[in-house]
Amino acid sequence: QVQLLESGGGLVQAGGSLRLSCAASVRTSSDLAMGWFRQAPGNEREFVAAVTWNSGSTAYAGSVKGRFTIAKDNAPSTAYLQMNSLKPEDTAIYYCAVDHRQIYYHSAPTQEFEYVSWGQGTQVTVSS
Repeated sequence: QVQLLESGGGLVQAGGSLRLSCAASVRTSSDLAMGWFRQAPGNEREFVAAVTWNSGSTAYAGSVKGRFTIAKDNAPSTAYLQMNSLKPEDTAIYYCAVDHRQIYYHSAPTQEFEYVSWGQGTQVTVSS
């Protein structure tokens, strides 16, 4: 069982910034891929950003590219999502996900089915 602890959500005005954190209860030597997804009211969950430990590959949704940055740390295994220039349309519940199956990813996974463990989500609200 891999536990994911998310933090950093909150309320911010348009143009502001937030940083989300997701710490995984997995050995730092494990091959990992971690990603962020979001779900706005009335919408399906969508990919936001992802990073791999072995290849160092990152991926971003077109709607956030240039504004959001994903980074990783090893102690503990953590993925950060730095969100800048936030827009009201970024309002959503943000979910962290991890693939800890010792799979080497040359490219960061962007699909929900590629992840096996999910966090509970953290609310991000951007006001105009």
